[in-house]
Amino acid sequence: QVQLVESGGGSVQAGGSLRLSCSASAYTYGSYYCMGWFRQAPGKGRVGVAAIGSAATRYADSVKGRFTISRDNAKNTLYLQMNNLKLEDTAMYYCAAARYAYGCDLGSLSLLESSYPYWGQGTQVTVAS
Repeated sequence: QVQLVESGGGSVQAGGSLRLSCSASAYTYGSYYCMGWFRQAPGKGRVGVAAIGSAATRYADSVKGRFTISRDNAKNTLYLQMNNLKLEDTAMYYCAAARYAYGCDLGSLSLLESSYPYWGQGTQVTVAS
């Protein structure tokens, strides 16, 4: 059973920064797993924010240059560093995982919700003016 637990959410003023963490079961890590961050604003669907494979990353246009996804395989932890936060970044943030038999390369790296079978419970990020 893959287990993902997010942390690090909170309230921050516009222009501020937060770092989200996602602690994963040991066997979710390594080159076979794509990991992603998604968010869901009130009344809207869940959308991909950033994803990371063994070497590649992918970002939604709305966060490019502001958010950085990274992973520490030794700690089984996924991160999302969020800088210059905007009001529209307010959402519940989820981490997600997907395993690929031949590894997570750029071709497998997706920002589509349907590509990820494993999900955490989410952590709330609220950006205030």
